[in-house]
Amino acid sequence: MTTKTDTTHPPTASRHNALVPDRQNPWAGLILSTVIAFVALLLGRQMPLVGGPVFGILLGIVVRNVFAPGARYEAGIRFASKYVLQWSIIALGFGLSLSQVAHTGLESLAVTAVTVTAAGLSAWGLGRALGVGGKLKLLIGIGTAICGGSAIAAVTPIVKPDDHETAFAISTIFLFNIAAVVLFPMLGHLLHLSDLGFGMWAGTAINDTSSVVAAGYSYSKAAGDYATIVKLTRATLIIPICLTLAAIVAYRAKRAGAGNFSLARIFPWFILGFLVASGARTAGLVPAELQPWIHDAAEFLIIVALTAIGLSSNLRRMASTGVRPILLGLGVWAAVSVSSLVVQLMMGQL
Repeated sequence: MTTKTDTTHPPTASRHNALVPDRQNPWAGLILSTVIAFVALLLGRQMPLVGGPVFGILLGIVVRNVFAPGARYEAGIRFASKYVLQWSIIALGFGLSLSQVAHTGLESLAVTAVTVTAAGLSAWGLGRALGVGGKLKLLIGIGTAICGGSAIAAVTPIVKPDDHETAFAISTIFLFNIAAVVLFPMLGHLLHLSDLGFGMWAGTAINDTSSVVAAGYSYSKAAGDYATIVKLTRATLIIPICLTLAAIVAYRAKRAGAGNFSLARIFPWFILGFLVASGARTAGLVPAELQPWIHDAAEFLIIVALTAIGLSSNLRRMASTGVRPILLGLGVWAAVSVSSLVVQLMMGQL
């Protein structure tokens, strides 16, 4: 009899939002990610329409699936894909004032509410039509609605899906993250979206923070700044969703509560770092002449993180998820993307 792997505390997902590295030596994977990211940065400067972040993901995928870096690189790759990304978001906060953050967050709430609702309804309806299981359907819907792999990792200890369902959901979400980074900037230019219009679209319709940042800054700096704030506002919805799911699971199981539920573990702590950095900018503690250097450093850190995400991908594993979960992910992603544009058009924000 096989024993189900414990998904209550996945070794990497449980610390996803902590700002500390893995205890294993990260240097080999971190150096590999940095070297590839530097190449991606140079290519992005030669072809700015594609941009360094996209090249980072693509080069990472090529290296991972052609050269297959060994196990000694894994700790550093995990370090770069999670913690370097979080630090890059914090660094971006030094270029944004709190008043700008508050204004953008409030401005995006209506669009975010609609897109999250669209994700939930489409996941439920399409999931039933395609015959996708309840937990897998839930994971794909929440991952698309909120923040990709982070949201999936957060709800896993609550809903306790099978291991293969979690793998299916994360692989499916990652597939559309890559597609969004490549397609959204091109579609934005084709639709003649303004910087703020594209930033709102990317921030509300792309599910993972790294992909939002990559797509936003590939379009323009203004779009990237705006998309980042919108996405961080949207990411905070993971808290009420997890609390609601915990209550539902507890009710159905006739228990007092989900025993392994920890608000501290799922909270995206790097958001607080972003707000502190933004507060320093608002208080005038960041010299104006340093801001371009900080932004360039943050952009490179983003490329390093996205390169590591590419180095983490396994094309065979993604292909093994099957057709139905991918069709479900495509349908939910399309519903979120279209609803975001429709709401903005109705509100005159495009």
